[in-house]
Amino acid sequence: MKESFRGCTMEHHTKNKGDLGVLKAQVDLCSKGYLILTPLSEHSPFDIVAYKNGEFIRIQVKYRSVNSKGFIFVRFSSSFSTSKGYSEKPVNKSEIDLYCVFCPDTDKCYYFDPNKFKSTVNIRINKSLNNQCEKINFAEDYLIIPTINKHSLDSIEK
Repeated sequence: MKESFRGCTMEHHTKNKGDLGVLKAQVDLCSKGYLILTPLSEHSPFDIVAYKNGEFIRIQVKYRSVNSKGFIFVRFSSSFSTSKGYSEKPVNKSEIDLYCVFCPDTDKCYYFDPNKFKSTVNIRINKSLNNQCEKINFAEDYLIIPTINKHSLDSIEK
C-alpha cells in the first residue's frame, strides 16, 4: 500500500515515515530559530538536538496520523523486531527533554514534555463529539515549544 503526502508517494513503511517526521521537525525548529544537531548513530535515545540561546534540547520525533476518534495517540515506548519476534521497551524519559509529533493530516509539529504524562498521551485534533473541554490535550496548545528543564553549555562544563 502506498501513501501520498502532498504529491510525494511513499511506500507504507515505518522508517520512511519516521524520516519524514524528523525532516519536518527540523524544518519547523529551524523556522523557530533553532540550530539543529543530529546524532551520528540511530541508536541514540533522541532523534535530534535543538540548540538556541546556549541551551540544548534532546528531542524524540514521532510521525503520527489522526485516528478515527479525532486525536493523535502517542505511546512512550519504542518497538523493534528481533529474531525472537516483536519487542517493546518503555522510553527512558530522563534521556529525552521533548517529544515532537509530526502529523501528516495537519502538516504540523506538536511539542510536549514527556514527563508531564504517564505512558501515553492523546492530542486532540478534532472537537470531541460531546464537546468536552476539560482534561483534553488540544493540538493547538502544543504548537510552541514548552519551557522544560533544558541543558545549557554552563551545566555541561561544570
